[in-house]
Amino acid sequence: MQRTLGTCYYPEHWPEEIWHKDATRMAELGLTWVRIGEFSWSRIEPTPGELNWTWLDRAIDTLVSAGLKIVLGTPTATPARWMADRYPDMFAVDQDGKLRGFGSRRHYCFSHEGYRTECRRIVTLIAERYGRGSRIAAWQTDNEYGCHDTVLSYSSAARAAFTRWLEARYDSDIAALNHAWGNVFWSMDYERFDQICLPNLTVTEPNPAHVQAFRRFSSDQVVTFNRDQVEILRAHSDAPIAHNYMGRVTDFDHYKVGNDLEIASWDSYPLGFLEDRVGASAENQRRYARQGDPDFQAFHHDLYRAVGHGRWWVMEQQPGPVNWAPYNPAPLPGMVRFWTWEAFAHGAEAVCYFRWRQAPFAQEQLHAGLLRPDSAEAPAFSEAQQVAEELINAPAVAPSQAPVALIFDYDAEWAWQVQPHGQGLSYFDLVLEHYRALRRAGLSVDIVPPTLRHFDGYSLILAPGLMHLEDGLRTALAAAESQVLYGPRTGARDADFNIPTDPLPPALADLDICIAAVESLRPDMPVPLAEGKGAVTGYLETLDGPAEGLIHAENGPRVAVAANKSVYCAGWLDSAGLDHLIATLCTRAGLATRRMPAGIRVRQTGTEEFWFNHLDEPVETEVGVLPPAGVLRRPLAG
Repeated sequence: MQRTLGTCYYPEHWPEEIWHKDATRMAELGLTWVRIGEFSWSRIEPTPGELNWTWLDRAIDTLVSAGLKIVLGTPTATPARWMADRYPDMFAVDQDGKLRGFGSRRHYCFSHEGYRTECRRIVTLIAERYGRGSRIAAWQTDNEYGCHDTVLSYSSAARAAFTRWLEARYDSDIAALNHAWGNVFWSMDYERFDQICLPNLTVTEPNPAHVQAFRRFSSDQVVTFNRDQVEILRAHSDAPIAHNYMGRVTDFDHYKVGNDLEIASWDSYPLGFLEDRVGASAENQRRYARQGDPDFQAFHHDLYRAVGHGRWWVMEQQPGPVNWAPYNPAPLPGMVRFWTWEAFAHGAEAVCYFRWRQAPFAQEQLHAGLLRPDSAEAPAFSEAQQVAEELINAPAVAPSQAPVALIFDYDAEWAWQVQPHGQGLSYFDLVLEHYRALRRAGLSVDIVPPTLRHFDGYSLILAPGLMHLEDGLRTALAAAESQVLYGPRTGARDADFNIPTDPLPPALADLDICIAAVESLRPDMPVPLAEGKGAVTGYLETLDGPAEGLIHAENGPRVAVAANKSVYCAGWLDSAGLDHLIATLCTRAGLATRRMPAGIRVRQTGTEEFWFNHLDEPVETEVGVLPPAGVLRRPLAG
C-alpha cells in the first residue's frame, strides 16, 4: 500500500468563499486525505430535530472536486448545548464526585442511555445521507476516546450500568461475587447487587478487586459505545472505519475497540507528550525539547499497528507548537518531516497534519497548523511538501515481522494502577523501559496483544509485568519456540485480584521457582547488580526454588533466573540493567544486536532500513554522519 498524506480541516470555521482555495492548495501540496466533521454536531443540528446538511454537502463537494479523499467523523465527542439541556445528567462525574460540565468537549458519560440513544440517531442520519457512493472514503468514530480523563465516570448512570455488568459477570450470584472479591475482609459482604457502589469516596482504599472490576466495566462501556456507531456505519457504507486514539491513554482496551474497526489511528504530538506524558527526566526534557522522545512515538506506532491488525494511520501529526502542554516550544527545523518518515518506517499508511490552518479563536488559538491564521505558510508547510515530493518515488509500505515481540496488556496496566505497591510504579513505564532497551540494541519490535496465541517467527518474546497471566497466554508462551522473558509480578494475581496460593506465583512450567517475598524500593535505595551491570530500582521479588541464576545482585541473591526457553526477572531494572538483560536474552536467542549511539534509532521494514537522529547535533554512525533531525533511508539487500 502506498504511503499518503493528509490534514484535518474545519470548513465550519472558515468563510465558504475560501473553501475552494483551501482545497486546491491541499491538493497542490500533495495531500490525499482531509478529515472533517468530528466536532460539527451543533452546525448539523443547531436545535433538536432541525437538520442543516447543506453546508456540509457543499464542503464535501468542494473537497472531493479538488481530488481529495474525505474522512468523515461522527460528531459525538461534542454534543450541542441543547443536548445538555435535554439531559442534564449526561455529564461524567469525577472520582471526587464533581460533575463535569459543558464548555469544552468530551462532555458525556459513556453509560448515559439517553445520550447513547442520541448518538445512534445522529450517526444513523449521517450514515444514511453520506454512506452510499464514493464521496466518503473513510470514517472516524467520535474523537480521542479517553482524552481529558473521560472514561472513568462515577455518575448514577455508570453505577446502574455497573450493577448490570456485575450481575452478568457473576451470573446473578451475589455469593459468588463476595467469594471472588474476598468481601469477608472488613465485613464488605453484599446481599444484593444493587448495594454495590462505585469504588470512590471510600474512607480508605477500596477493595482492589472492586476497583479492577470497575476498570474493566468502564473499558467495556467504551467498546460498546464505539460498536454502536460501527454497526450503523457498516449498514450504510463500505468505507473503512477508524478511531483516533491518543498517546498514553490506557483507561480502555484499545485492542477490543480495534477489533470492530478496519484501521487504527492515533494522534501524535511528540513535543506536547514529552512534557505532558513521557515522564522524561529534566535532562531529557531539555535535550529533546524540540525533537520529542526517541522512543515514545515509536512505541505508539508499534502499539497501534497491533491494534489495527496491521492497518494504522497517524490521524493528527503535530506540525508546530501546541497549546496544551506545560511548555510549547517550536520543533527543530526538519522535525515535521522526520516525524512523518518515522511513522512510515513503522508501517503507517497515512500521516495527517493537525491542522490545515491555525484557528484565530477559541481554545486552540496557539496550536500551529500548516498555515498561519492569515493563510500564509507556516514552517511545517514546506516540510510536508518535501515529504510529498519524496513519496513520489518511495516504495509502497512493505511490512515485515520483527524478530522481537513485546506484549502490552491493558488489563495489566489497570492492575498496576490499582495496586502499584510503590510510588510511581507503572506497568506502562515498565513495558516502555523494556521497549527502549530493545531499541538501544538496534532491534525492531512488534508490540502484540495478550490474546495472541501463535508466536511463530519470533526469536524473543518479552512479557514483563503481566499481573494476571491468563491461561491461554500462559499455554501459548510455554509452547513458543522463542526465548520468553517474564516478570516482575507475572501471574501475581488471578482474574479476581487474589494471590494464587496453590502454587504461589509465578507458576511457570519451565521454571521451578516461586515468589517468596516482594518489596518496593525507595528511589535512593537501588540494589546494585553484580559486576556493576546496573541496578534494581522500584520493585524487587525474592525467589525460592532451584532455577539457575542468570543475573545476580551484588550481594548475591538471584535477580533473573533461566531454564530452557524461559527467563524470569524478579526486579525492575534501571537502563544499564535492562541493557545487560536484553544483551543476555539476545545471546540466548541468537539475535544480533548493535549498540545505538545516544539519540539514534533504527527501524526495518520489509524492503528498507531507516536511521533516525533525534538529536540537535550531527552523530557519527555505522552508516555515516546523520545530521540533526536526520533521516536516512536505505534499501535492504535482497
